[in-house]
Amino acid sequence: MLFRKMTADDAELYHTWRNDLEVMQSTSPFLDMYHFEATAEFVNQVILGSHTSKSYMMLERKTETPIGVTSLINIDYKNRNAECIIDIGNKNYWGKGYGTEALKLLLDYAFLEMNLHRVSLRVFSFNQRAIKLYEKVGFQHEGKSRQSLFREGAWHDVIHMGILQNEYIKR
Repeated sequence: MLFRKMTADDAELYHTWRNDLEVMQSTSPFLDMYHFEATAEFVNQVILGSHTSKSYMMLERKTETPIGVTSLINIDYKNRNAECIIDIGNKNYWGKGYGTEALKLLLDYAFLEMNLHRVSLRVFSFNQRAIKLYEKVGFQHEGKSRQSLFREGAWHDVIHMGILQNEYIKR
């Protein structure tokens, strides 16, 4: 697994992932179809234009095939906190350990390079595969927003998880 900084040129590929409902089902609170202009604007303003986020394209090491996006968002430099996001957009790479590898790389960067104290995330309660991954890496359950996501005719919780620098380094 390799990371490289996202660029405006990644908007086209990100657009295909963003409009794939199967990809967005487990990570995006809004299932919608986007025009390319809206995605390009999102990439330029939200992903690339924010001083409180760092976003990377995840690449398969041998072929350098882009497989997804990972980000640290809402970076609070004073309190050394950030939230992390991982989206594997290329469905051919689902269930093969790339999420685990990407998360460890991102946390290595967050804790060992940026010297963050805490990294948090939010995950939908029905995404058991992701919850198991986060627990395996060392994230702890910190709470939930009850019934805050309506998906496929039912209400679901949003689970809040976090990991501290010293907990990650001990592992």
